Amino acid sequence: MSQALQNGLSPVFCCGEELSEREAERHFDVVREQLVNGLFHIKKTSITECVIAYEPVWAIGTGKTATSGQAQEMHAFIRKQLLEKYGAETAGQISILYGGSVTAKNSAELFSCPDVDGGLVGGASLKATEFLSIIRSMNSIVNA
Repeated sequence: MSQALQNGLSPVFCCGEELSEREAERHFDVVREQLVNGLFHIKKTSITECVIAYEPVWAIGTGKTATSGQAQEMHAFIRKQLLEKYGAETAGQISILYGGSVTAKNSAELFSCPDVDGGLVGGASLKATEFLSIIRSMNSIVNA
């Protein structure tokens, strides 16, 4: 992260839990630990150059996705961790994306969540019509 920032890049920090960790209700602890160990060494003056992507491991490439409620809950949790570490103004400037199997079918609902700032789109970006639909759903929320 630090090297990327020093070289003018905007790094994307990915975090997320495995299915066993979610089922054991440890998902918040796991993500908090990932933030503390992987991101929170970044100074307040640089952290807004970073993007965070919540990618539940159990949803990547599986066709499964977090419900919009699960995504919002974790994004709000991440935002709260940022607020506690860096303050409200800085926490509000950091984009938190959802990256667990974003599709044309679920993008509008996911993007309508208050703490979901967009998507980190994988396989769906390889299909032009699917990707255009995802872009349109984001645009409709932004322009609403």
